[in-house]
Amino acid sequence: MKKNRLEIWTFVTIGLLFLFFIFLIYPMFGILKQSVISEAGKFTLNEFAKFFSSSYYTGTIINSFKVTVAVTVVTLILGIPLAYFYSFYHLKGAKFLFVTSVLCGMSAPFIGAYSWIMLLGRSGVITKALAAVGIKIGSIYGFGGILFVQAFKLFPLVFIYMVGAFKNIDNSLLEAAESMGCRGIQRFFKIVISLTMPTVLAAGLLVFMRAFADFGTPLLIGEGYRTFPVEIYVQYLGENGTNHSFAAAISVIAILVTAVVFFAQKKATDRYKFSLNALHPVEKKQAKGLKGALMYLYSYGLVLLAYAPNVYIIYLSFRNCDKSVFKPGFSLGNYRAAMNKLLVRSTQNTLFLGVFTLAVIILISVLIAYLVVRRNNFANNLIDTLSMLPYIMPGSVIGIAMVIAFSKKPLVLIGTIWIMIISLVIRRMPYTIRSATATLMQIQPSIEEAALSLGSSKIKTFFKITVPMMTNGIVSGAILSWVAIVTELSSAIILYNNKTITLTMSAYVAISRGNYGIAAAFSAVLTVLTMCSLLIYLRISKSEDIKI
Repeated sequence: MKKNRLEIWTFVTIGLLFLFFIFLIYPMFGILKQSVISEAGKFTLNEFAKFFSSSYYTGTIINSFKVTVAVTVVTLILGIPLAYFYSFYHLKGAKFLFVTSVLCGMSAPFIGAYSWIMLLGRSGVITKALAAVGIKIGSIYGFGGILFVQAFKLFPLVFIYMVGAFKNIDNSLLEAAESMGCRGIQRFFKIVISLTMPTVLAAGLLVFMRAFADFGTPLLIGEGYRTFPVEIYVQYLGENGTNHSFAAAISVIAILVTAVVFFAQKKATDRYKFSLNALHPVEKKQAKGLKGALMYLYSYGLVLLAYAPNVYIIYLSFRNCDKSVFKPGFSLGNYRAAMNKLLVRSTQNTLFLGVFTLAVIILISVLIAYLVVRRNNFANNLIDTLSMLPYIMPGSVIGIAMVIAFSKKPLVLIGTIWIMIISLVIRRMPYTIRSATATLMQIQPSIEEAALSLGSSKIKTFFKITVPMMTNGIVSGAILSWVAIVTELSSAIILYNNKTITLTMSAYVAISRGNYGIAAAFSAVLTVLTMCSLLIYLRISKSEDIKI
């Protein structure tokens, strides 16, 4: 009996625990150590005291919470009605609405900020056009600008989540409510929202974590409104002097803050722990009359407005430009200039990083999903918990942890592409793990048991039987991991160099140097890459089911 326990999956568990210790626990310990150990090698809490004794630094937490909570609320207000109209009514062009809204959520966050600055900034085209007729609009910068840009960037995540939840509502429940006089808005809040509350909370958490960890948008458009991730970056790589120990202390605080939010959401979700099974799916109604017209106006208006920055970036990439000034006429000048600014290398690095990282993510995610679902024990649950830790950490924290851990012997990875791969695997793996786990839970173990009874080995059964049945869930999570990889900024900005630069980093560097035409070219290539990725996924999967 004891020999049976030493099987292949035991070694897989040990191997995964070892990898998580080396590439996650060890780097996190490095951050903690640097935050509490002085240059003289003595234990100190001076860096934490410095943070909490200054209203400026504590204000960055308050600022981040203010804007993040506001973004979460606004995205729920925008995304839930859109998902409701999409799921409960026959809307013409529904496929277009779905694909376009998903594309909105999959673009690099800072590209939206850059594009809105071009549209609504002090010298923006819309700002100038309105000023010419005597209309002045408010500033796109600061709290309002961050809220505006992030809300239009992140509401598609709520939309995707809620569409999946609404599909699982049994129509008989809605008919029963209507027969008891519960109709319209009352039925929406009392029945529909109540039944999908776990999904509402999950969508809210995802938006909160994305908004809280967003580095590019506040950096470009926040101006004097300093947020937590930006402060970490400034302290670690700022132009006006750096303090690595202080940056490490802020990183520790960031981990604790996001962990508290994560576990608070988990506790709230436990109050609504139930499952839905739509034996009678919702019957879509026709969108007619004034109500139908308002639905179309809201749905198409919201999605097209959110996607406008992506279209405008592609348009700008073909406009003549002299560094930061766009001029009349069109040409390929921006792309030619980008070619001289590492466009080819950036594209090659982006594709190599994306493909290699995604392959590693898929392999590890499938193994973890199998261990958690089929071989549930303390060690495997620990692996599952460890794999989710990066989900609640800002990317800059991961980047700093990698630098601290792998800038000295025995494992020196700084300056290589491998440290970026490790960072991206750790940071973007949770999407695929959750999706693969959810899919495997729906597969009956008896199918695998039948293969084993017919003489198939455990490892052969896993790869020949189990993995193929998990394909939809794996691919669904993988597309999200892929897009998150190729648009990564917050950890890449700490880890990249001239040899490992990606499209995202090239676009950011061009923006920061005022080379707006070149930035538009890099951003356009990145936008088209993410667009093609999603369209290929939808073509292969022939599905609208994207699990986040």
